[in-house]
Amino acid sequence: MTEFEKTDDSVVVIIGSGAGGGTVANELAKKGIKSVVLEAGKRLDSSDMENDEWTMFQKISWLDKRYSAGGWHGSVNHPNLPAWIVKGYGGSTVHWAGVALRFKEFEFKTRSTYGAVEGANVEDWPVSLEEMTPWYEKAEMKMGVTGKTTGMPHLPWNNGFRVLAEGCRRTGRTDYNSGPMAINSVENDDRPACQQIGFCMQGCAIGAKWSTMVTELPRAEDSGLSEIRTDAMALKIEHDASGKVTGVLYADAEGNQHLQKARVVCVAGNSIESPRLLLNSASEMFPDGLANSSGQVGKNYMCHTSTGIYAVMPEKVHMFRGTSVAGIVGDDVKHEPARGFNGGYYLEFLSLGLPFMGAFLEPGNTGWGRSFSRAMEQYDHMSGVWALGEDLAQEQNGVTLHGSEMDQHGLPVPIVAKTPHNNDHAMTAHMVESTSQIYESVGATDIYELPPYPASHNMGTNRMHADADKGVVNAYGQSHDIDNLFVSDGSQFTSSGACNPTLTIVALAIRQAEYIAQEMNAQNI
Repeated sequence: MTEFEKTDDSVVVIIGSGAGGGTVANELAKKGIKSVVLEAGKRLDSSDMENDEWTMFQKISWLDKRYSAGGWHGSVNHPNLPAWIVKGYGGSTVHWAGVALRFKEFEFKTRSTYGAVEGANVEDWPVSLEEMTPWYEKAEMKMGVTGKTTGMPHLPWNNGFRVLAEGCRRTGRTDYNSGPMAINSVENDDRPACQQIGFCMQGCAIGAKWSTMVTELPRAEDSGLSEIRTDAMALKIEHDASGKVTGVLYADAEGNQHLQKARVVCVAGNSIESPRLLLNSASEMFPDGLANSSGQVGKNYMCHTSTGIYAVMPEKVHMFRGTSVAGIVGDDVKHEPARGFNGGYYLEFLSLGLPFMGAFLEPGNTGWGRSFSRAMEQYDHMSGVWALGEDLAQEQNGVTLHGSEMDQHGLPVPIVAKTPHNNDHAMTAHMVESTSQIYESVGATDIYELPPYPASHNMGTNRMHADADKGVVNAYGQSHDIDNLFVSDGSQFTSSGACNPTLTIVALAIRQAEYIAQEMNAQNI
């Protein structure tokens, strides 16, 4: 494998190897541009994947100390696990379930659509759906998304989704299908077709699910133009007297520190680690952290308004057989203020394995109690959804640095604070009512509402905005303050939309890589 000198200041240094970072590395390699990817976790491949919920949770999750704060479920149910993301080669594309949905037009223009919302910090993206459509199409082709762009057929319906779909039909809904998913339904792109094994969120053992672990990173390395350094935790971004970033200080597996020089730096560490790194990179020139003249670094954290709703059916369902997310219902993804809230939501069939159902049904319960036991006994009769909807940006929600507690690298531990908006409460009530109606129409005997899980869809904290006073980066993820510093992950999202964020992250990354190549070739950065 190619190894670049740490003194090589012609490389693009990419921090993080997930949907944003891994994609940028491969896209830059296609354009002849060298990169060094710094991945905090270890190297993973398909042989590391096991069909075991807890084993894989322990093996791949980011479990460094973090704190949840504020009035959300995380502070009570998951005080040290605000997010369920991956620390390893491929980032959270190892863990994601494969749902590949596009933003709606109004979700890019939330300030224009909703107006000023009391208690929220709602703004428009500096891009539109029309502008993003060709990049969505490129991302869908790259990822092998089922549906009309690629012509790949949708995945088969499993029993759990058949129950949900029949309820949708009986209640007059029309927008439901087993896709779009970035999981091969037929052999494609040197990857096999899905074998309906399940355990998608534990890492796809056969590679049918798109992941930068399987595609982008190996291909970037094979080009000879990208070096992926694992066990490389970014500590600080360095800059020169002019303010231009010049390199990244990182720690290896033994804790030894190294400085990798850079021509351009792309931050793609997810919505917690990316603002944390920018804040930790404060200097005399940038006392509030890098790229933070707006004061928006670390603010406007979003993770979708969500809840789990599981129904017990009269007969056995065995919902765990098939893909983890076996179907998507989109009838409620619309802005209809008469419902009492802004934005919309999806219902995504989600088969939680028995261990996770036991953990998330009543967080903190050690397996005792009549209600808990009754639910577990009915597990094989269950069908259920993860309902997720727009989470309005709030300036108070975000990532800050702990005042005294340090991690193993001597960096302040991040605190992720979030308090739900009234919009969240109204939307959640509607989600539960709609889903209950669907399942009751097909004979549900019991319905369980699960508290929200640790957030996997982390967005905001380094948001895009056309106005440098209101956002951290421009429409290409380029810092308003420092031309050769970019944000390449979901932290650049201005709004959350209702859809899973990965497709949009990849589309933005493809677009960003083209812009970076253009600007480097023009000697602008």
